[in-house]
Amino acid sequence: MPKILILRFSSIGDIVLTTPVVRCIKEQVPDAEVHYCTKKAFQTILANNPHVDKVHVLGDKLRDLISELKAEDFDYVVDLHSNLRTRIIKARLGKPAQSFNKLNYEKWLMVNFKRNRLPDMHIVDRYLEAAVALGVKDDGKGLDYYIPQQDEVAIQTLPEPFRQGYVAFAIGAQHYTKRLPTDRIIELCERLQQPVILLGGKEDASTGEEIAAHFSAGKSLQQLTIIYNACGKYNLNGSASLVRQANKVVSHDTGLMHIAAAFQKDIISVWGNTIPEFGMYPFRTKYKVLEVKGLSCRPCSKIGYKKCPKGHFKCMRDISFDDL
Repeated sequence: MPKILILRFSSIGDIVLTTPVVRCIKEQVPDAEVHYCTKKAFQTILANNPHVDKVHVLGDKLRDLISELKAEDFDYVVDLHSNLRTRIIKARLGKPAQSFNKLNYEKWLMVNFKRNRLPDMHIVDRYLEAAVALGVKDDGKGLDYYIPQQDEVAIQTLPEPFRQGYVAFAIGAQHYTKRLPTDRIIELCERLQQPVILLGGKEDASTGEEIAAHFSAGKSLQQLTIIYNACGKYNLNGSASLVRQANKVVSHDTGLMHIAAAFQKDIISVWGNTIPEFGMYPFRTKYKVLEVKGLSCRPCSKIGYKKCPKGHFKCMRDISFDDL
């Protein structure tokens, strides 16, 4: 029974994007035992995945994790993070291994000189290349996300206007420059003309309240839009359940967008300082990209910033909602 270790420490979206690799290894390598190593904060993403036999958690001390992994005596390591810590782990384990290509040089060229040498290739396909030596091939399926029954959100527990259907809007993002300003979120919600459930963490709750207050106070000219602020009210699996049951999903370049893709949802994908060409657009589902093309300053980062480096934030301010 070959024992295979997959390394990816973070974050939500990146881990969801690795699930085709996990599935293909488990289903295509005879009798494979698949282990996955990630940070504690993200282990729940993998806890219910039937293709993962065991999850290992990166704690405060790397040496403790290495000792734990050495004891497993893996046959092969698939490195889907490719950073200093994963290089140390691979060196200490001394097992055959393969890493995926992060395209750091190509991204650097795009960010700093706007020279596009990025391959027309989704990151999932680059992840799968790291498992080619195992005889693994793309199975043509999408992403996976498994919600435990106890975290499923029953529709009847939602406010009555949302029980006949709604749009899920993931308003959060890890970086400011990957999020629409609040007034533009309000504008987009008005254009949707449907009940909208706002999704995000506790850090997004106050923004959600501001948006909900705008509509409840009758300030909106579009009375077909009503808002339920669910930010901070559900754990990740609960939010995923609301995404799964939505008629449509609106999301920034963030983890819930990829969870929505796993459920084959129709997605409106909003992009600010980052670009879909980096290879992390919704995978194998119907989607529409909202972005400002032709900005000389975009992309300004492969990740994001706390504020717009130029001060104008045109990549979000100038997005058109006319063609939703």
